[in-house]
Amino acid sequence: MIRITRTISIDEDEIRLEFIRAPGPGGQNVNKVATAVQLRFNVNNSPSLPGDIRERLILIAGRRVSQDGDLIIDARRFRTQERNRQDAIKRLVELIRKATDMPKLRRKTKPTFTSKKRRLESKHHRGETKRMRRSIPRSED
Repeated sequence: MIRITRTISIDEDEIRLEFIRAPGPGGQNVNKVATAVQLRFNVNNSPSLPGDIRERLILIAGRRVSQDGDLIIDARRFRTQERNRQDAIKRLVELIRKATDMPKLRRKTKPTFTSKKRRLESKHHRGETKRMRRSIPRSED
């Protein structure tokens, strides 16, 4: 069991790990050993996640979620399989924790009477400045 919060934990059977060859550091070993990890977690069919958290997770993950509802995390930062596996699981946990935070509700506000008055006075002042710049038409006597 992978513990996310006090109330949410994910069974390890829900996560699929594939080991692939990774570009980058590793010397000759990089061509022989599959050290990169591709973690797949089906968000849509996971019984561990409540509905609201599932929706927020899909929004937060964005393009990392496939059409089938699989959240795909690629970990290839380290040279060993184990460290990359731990990194992928850690990133999954962080994403789910971020999805558990409820977004703050926005309350509509109205501008105060004084701020409206101040805005209109500044517009009036600006208009006066522009009016004073105009040339005075010549009167024909």
